Amino acid sequence: MKAIRRFTVRPVLPDPLRPLSDLARNLRWSWHAETRELFQAVDPEGWRAAGCDPVRLLGSVSGTRLAELARDRRFLRRLTAVADDLDDYLRGRRWYQNHSLPDGDLPAAVAYFSPEFGVTAALPQYSGGLGILAGDHLKAASDLGVPLIGVGLLYRHGYFRQSLSRDGWQQEHYPLLDPNEMPVSLLRQPNGSPVRVSLALPAGRCLHAHIWVAQVGRVPLLMLDSDVEENGPSERDVTDRLYGGGSEHRLLQEMLLGIGGVRAVRAYCELTGHPAPEVFHTNEGHAGFLGLERIRELSEEGVEFDAALEAVRAGTVFTTHTPVPAGIDRFDRELVARHFGDGAELPGVDVERVLQLGLETYPGGEPNLFNMAVMGLRLAQRANGVSTLHGAVSRGMFAGLWPGFDADEVPITSITNGVHAPTWVAPEVFRLGARRIGTQRAEDALSVGGSQRWDAVGEIADSEIWDLRRELREQLVTEVRTRLRASWRQRGAGSAELGWIDGVLDPDILTIGFARRVPSYKRLTLMLRDRDRLTEMLLHPERPVQIVVAGKAHPADDGGKRLVRELVRFSDDPRVRHRIVFLPDYGMGMAQKLYPGCDVWLNNPLRPLEACGTSGMKAALNGCLNLSVLDGWWDEWYEPDFGWAIPTADGPAMDEDRRDDLEANALYELIEKRVAPRFYDRGANGLPERWVEMVRRTLANLGPKVLAGRMVREYVERLYAPAALAHRSLTTDAARELAGWKARVRAAWPRVAVDHVEVDEASGVAELGSTLALRVRVALGDLQPEDVEVQAVAGRVDTDDRLRDAQTVPLKPAGGPDQQGRWVYEGPLTLDRTGPFGYTVRILPTHRLLAAGADLGLVALPTEATGEGAGVLMR
Repeated sequence: MKAIRRFTVRPVLPDPLRPLSDLARNLRWSWHAETRELFQAVDPEGWRAAGCDPVRLLGSVSGTRLAELARDRRFLRRLTAVADDLDDYLRGRRWYQNHSLPDGDLPAAVAYFSPEFGVTAALPQYSGGLGILAGDHLKAASDLGVPLIGVGLLYRHGYFRQSLSRDGWQQEHYPLLDPNEMPVSLLRQPNGSPVRVSLALPAGRCLHAHIWVAQVGRVPLLMLDSDVEENGPSERDVTDRLYGGGSEHRLLQEMLLGIGGVRAVRAYCELTGHPAPEVFHTNEGHAGFLGLERIRELSEEGVEFDAALEAVRAGTVFTTHTPVPAGIDRFDRELVARHFGDGAELPGVDVERVLQLGLETYPGGEPNLFNMAVMGLRLAQRANGVSTLHGAVSRGMFAGLWPGFDADEVPITSITNGVHAPTWVAPEVFRLGARRIGTQRAEDALSVGGSQRWDAVGEIADSEIWDLRRELREQLVTEVRTRLRASWRQRGAGSAELGWIDGVLDPDILTIGFARRVPSYKRLTLMLRDRDRLTEMLLHPERPVQIVVAGKAHPADDGGKRLVRELVRFSDDPRVRHRIVFLPDYGMGMAQKLYPGCDVWLNNPLRPLEACGTSGMKAALNGCLNLSVLDGWWDEWYEPDFGWAIPTADGPAMDEDRRDDLEANALYELIEKRVAPRFYDRGANGLPERWVEMVRRTLANLGPKVLAGRMVREYVERLYAPAALAHRSLTTDAARELAGWKARVRAAWPRVAVDHVEVDEASGVAELGSTLALRVRVALGDLQPEDVEVQAVAGRVDTDDRLRDAQTVPLKPAGGPDQQGRWVYEGPLTLDRTGPFGYTVRILPTHRLLAAGADLGLVALPTEATGEGAGVLMR
């Protein structure tokens, strides 16, 4: 029989054990070893059965066992120590509280919006790298004391669970998640009623949502849930699953995340006294509507749309994670228009103004499509990509929003992602470090960084490092066999068929890991291009290789599913199945075993389509070496000490099959001739000394770079603090001033021109260190010199006379306007480099409240007839 209603019966903890409830409800346990060990001591078997989830554990432990623990003095002392440690962690001053900047105070609070958060497997609200990054961002912010508020959605089915059919086809399952069984609590009014946010929908409908709060250390994570009784069936399903449904379903999810999320933040701050955010950080375009809600708030206070837009932009940060336009959510213009304005959401905001923020009204765009990333960029004064290479790719991809500017001047910077080491470093690795520098210093090294602490790895003996690597490899072998047996049972195999699994993998064989989502550009099956050669590597008599593979294809991506099946079928071959395995249902729990147990982490995307690729960072923190295409973070920090770079064949006319053949061959060559020989090259002491040295250097030199603590500190100093300063500067009057100035500049700009350029050096050859005197005549129309900056732009030139590595030199006005209203600007231009050299001049708008000269996307450049000096080359 099936139950007609489900609910959770919570245990009543004896008074001495009451702190267990607080410890279970704060997700710091997910990265704090002592807390996890305490819960394991409550009931070791129950801990494993509960999936290492304290809330589920406490829901299943017997009353008899609780009574025993309440009398166990040793356990109670441990409980007191762990509870006191959490209290110190939550209340003490940390990096943020001790940090100061010369330009002003740090933000009182930052709201961080993301469609998914990967904090722990016990809260399955993530699909892949974007969510794991968001979870690590929250955890690192907590460790550093950054006053962050996370905002997301609570999906009742999460992302899908993956299994395989007998023939290797991916199958999806969507288990129902009960928030009452997860480490979250419902946000309630003082009278006990749930807090509710509501959105207006077309035809008089409403979308209501409750707010669940997960406490991630010091950081509250607010998750909106539309599964409430007041909603109709379709509205209840808005937060049913992550990245599911059609266009309108996705639009409603993103409206709830952005608009509802701001309303949830306001409610939370009012109820708890948490400082109101001065900065709003949009992690990818899904939450971009948050800017519209903030404009609506200001409009209700009597602020005009344009002024409200400037005020909102000043305090908004936008992070893009995708290197390809296909990865961005885009909606039909009419669909968006139907959900805004009178009779729908934001009735006080002009629908056309809403549309203008997201429509692709630029060369190469589709003007009837509403682009969430474009809206994110137009609503944020500061934007970034997630690695140096990805920043450059993003500047090129979105250059149409800033016409007239070279891609390298597009105002998108980069902050390279990092990973939260306390979450991803295996306990065995941490304990080895703690023995050398002490537990507290080891914790600080993982959370905050500091190369001096990581240098202590140099003091660890080769034998200790090698013994640790084998221990971790052995744990992975056990984990793989357990998961592989469970997978084959799901595929319909009986026990009599599965005896071979006991011989799968070997703890003494070079182990390569590959695990990630399975879009085509990540090339899951590149390793299969030459199956005979791969088989020879797997079965090599002296230098064998074993490979562990995991990954999920999107439920709607049949191409990705075919790649999974192709890999699974190869790994099912009895000749090689003991050396290559595919593990279904890749998630955080599996990853935390996989990264430490591998010797080499493989990544072979199509360059430059990997925005960052943080899985290799997590592997590196455990002493795993990277074998990767130079893409994402690896392009930035690769050194031969840390691993190997797979050469790419990315010429402009390269055939796809030919490219894959060449890069697969390069991969095989590296493994056969460099990776495997180094692993198996043993010295007189039986140790692979050169391999161990690479592990040591990876930990000591790469480790501090890949930390989420480093990443969050960069966000604070480079983006959050300047955004807070700009937010404070944009008072209502200042916002109106800036909006009015922009309108005046845009109206006048068609009459702004570089009229003539003169230079005192007519020759095309000049000497290093000499100076040219530039004299430029410009037309400003209705503008004044204080509205613009006239610049000389100089640098090397390529064969097409394009400036490279250019530098700008401001020119100054020389007297008032002439009879035709033209202004003369003058200035020196120093020839500071040899070889092909050139310059041009340009006019940009300038205002004290602009974040960048390219902000308006306006620039006036010389024409062919401007004068003798424009574009002169010195060779």
